[in-house]
Amino acid sequence: MARSDYLFTSESVSEGHPDKVCDRISDAVVDAYLGAQPDARVAVETMVTTNRIVLAGEVRGPDTITHSHLEEIAREAVKQIGYEQNGFHWRDAAVEVYVHSQSSDIAQGVDAAGNKDEGAGDQGIMFGYACRETPALMPAPIYYAHNILKAMADARHSGAQPGLEPDAKSQVTLRYAGGKPVGATSIVVSTQHGESLSTEAVREIVRPFVLDVLPDGWMCPEAEFYVNPTGRFVIGGPDGDCGLTGRKIIVDTYGGAAPHGGGAFSGKDPTKVDRSAAYACRYLAKNVVAAGLADRCTIQVSYAIGVSKPLSLYVDLHGTGQVDEARLETVLSEVMDLSPRGIREHLRLDRPIYARTAAYGHFGREPEPDGGFSWEKVDLADELKSAFA
Repeated sequence: MARSDYLFTSESVSEGHPDKVCDRISDAVVDAYLGAQPDARVAVETMVTTNRIVLAGEVRGPDTITHSHLEEIAREAVKQIGYEQNGFHWRDAAVEVYVHSQSSDIAQGVDAAGNKDEGAGDQGIMFGYACRETPALMPAPIYYAHNILKAMADARHSGAQPGLEPDAKSQVTLRYAGGKPVGATSIVVSTQHGESLSTEAVREIVRPFVLDVLPDGWMCPEAEFYVNPTGRFVIGGPDGDCGLTGRKIIVDTYGGAAPHGGGAFSGKDPTKVDRSAAYACRYLAKNVVAAGLADRCTIQVSYAIGVSKPLSLYVDLHGTGQVDEARLETVLSEVMDLSPRGIREHLRLDRPIYARTAAYGHFGREPEPDGGFSWEKVDLADELKSAFA
């Protein structure tokens, strides 16, 4: 029997965290290619360290996107994040670009040809999850951890809180009673800050953001409220720690409250099922919960490189379901084509909508008018209800 009373913790990292800087640059490259050619292929990784940015990977797209253009994209991404520090500056950092053409061996497996439909860009397993813990149908610990950092970043960008710098982390521990979150037992926020600020001053800057994000009465005891627990945090970002694309998968997904696949999202075009199928699984799981068919839903799919159909589809309603799980698996396959092409067309993923996903989670966000976060829509809920009426 599942435990109903326990503590659970999730963490988030800001857009200025070194790994997230890399995710942002890689996804800005994806956007540039898809904006120029919707069927472009992109698999680009980024590394950052003290005043240095390195891009590597493979692409297939217009020749107008040159290495010089990619360097400009990287610098602009860093500028938008807000890095203008001696150890990492959007203007002064050295940028190296090692991006080449996509392997023809990979291309022949992915591309549609003759009677062959477009195949998956790689083998792998992908998961999606949804639950009733928050309005976004996300697990509460990661939802609040993201929102604390997002609120701080918004205040930094607007100038309302000039003492904050881009690099930050949060960690939220919630107490569950009867299987539901009821309050925080500890909160950790570490944020890079201006040299003139004391640790106590930073603590009081951070406090209102936490209070505004958490539900009323959920604040942890004062002794369990940790802000920059090591003290001074002036040197941060890529100057303080090397960053790489794809190292924050648990932050990008469900904060450890649900399984996730082994592949990262950022830097990949939507033919890569690491990304697109994970989005599809979240979309289906969220619609299952929104339709009232379950309080919790986990979905897994699997693929083989070059093969269009998924090899498996698995649904787990965690004992909260109102419908038969095997029947639900069949219905989900009927309401959405889970081939790479079907996912891409259903969610309209061939658009430059990815740089915005690189921080504060790929899930639990609001769908946007231009198609951003389309996988967060609940437009299948009525159809799912009808299937089980």
